[in-house]
Amino acid sequence: MYTSSHAFRYYAKYTIFSVLSYISATIFLPLMLWRPRDYRNGLLPAWGGRQVSRILGITWEMKGKENIVQNSGCVVLINHQSCLDLLVLSEIYPVMEKCTVISKKEIFYVWPFGLASWLWGTIFIDRLNAESAQRTLNKTGEAIRHKQAKLCMFPEGTRHGGPELLNFKKGAFHVAISAQCPIQPVVVTQYFFVDHGKRTFDPGHAVITILPPIPTEGMTKEDLPDLIEKSRTAMQEAYTKSSAEIKTKYYNVS
Repeated sequence: MYTSSHAFRYYAKYTIFSVLSYISATIFLPLMLWRPRDYRNGLLPAWGGRQVSRILGITWEMKGKENIVQNSGCVVLINHQSCLDLLVLSEIYPVMEKCTVISKKEIFYVWPFGLASWLWGTIFIDRLNAESAQRTLNKTGEAIRHKQAKLCMFPEGTRHGGPELLNFKKGAFHVAISAQCPIQPVVVTQYFFVDHGKRTFDPGHAVITILPPIPTEGMTKEDLPDLIEKSRTAMQEAYTKSSAEIKTKYYNVS
């Protein structure tokens, strides 16, 4: 069934991804307890995520490491395509260092995954309470400034794997301006190896491109629209170009 039916293989691979990702996130709990809220704990499930990629037949190529922000925190923007983006984070974490993510607070109560997320430094936010959410974002800005944290966010706000990026939400840019820290755009090529409509999930290759940082020093809320537009334009151009290149090179489609 696995080799003869593409639909069976599609569902089987997503099941394997879900189960192994959960195991990778929680199996290291005893080790993470020794240093709670330490970003280095995230390197353990990230290692597990890279093994999941190998099992699924997905290979990653990273470009632009020379553009990584040094000696400073930043807001890392990543285009959001599917739940497989967890595997992208597994590639980014050991390269960028001091990475963390924001998640809705309900995830914390999904134990043991929620506990593991807390231990590796996930910032939980109450999306239904604007005042509480703002306080959390303010603390996040402080962590970026003083701990040189790299906050990974998906500015599109929802999964989308088409040729055009969705409009960006304002949250990530508010954080960057508040912290006066640079934005680090990261673009992942389109997942041509997955087709949800046709229920196919084949072995595949994707490229992760780290773009030059975009400074926010001296910016205020009035600069928000221009900053969003500049970031989205840079990411869209890189997404279009790199996706076209990989489509031709690895999937023999012009």
